[in-house]
Amino acid sequence: MNDRKYNGWTNYETWRVNLEVFDHISAEGADYTIDADWCKDYAEEIVSYDLEESIGKDFALAFLGPVNWEEIAAGINGE
Repeated sequence: MNDRKYNGWTNYETWRVNLEVFDHISAEGADYTIDADWCKDYAEEIVSYDLEESIGKDFALAFLGPVNWEEIAAGINGE
């Protein structure tokens, strides 16, 4: 088994994306919940915003591959 936990998160990628992209977002106590698909789409939009089609953009989007979107959504929702 490959245990890649990082600072209590599934892996480094999940921790880093949560820190850099979602740290300011909270749905705790709101009348709505954030789901994993919304998190993934939001992060991909943030990463792609200023990047033209390039290898840099490809690498940035590849970094998102191992992210545990369910874990990030649960954190945003205060679960």
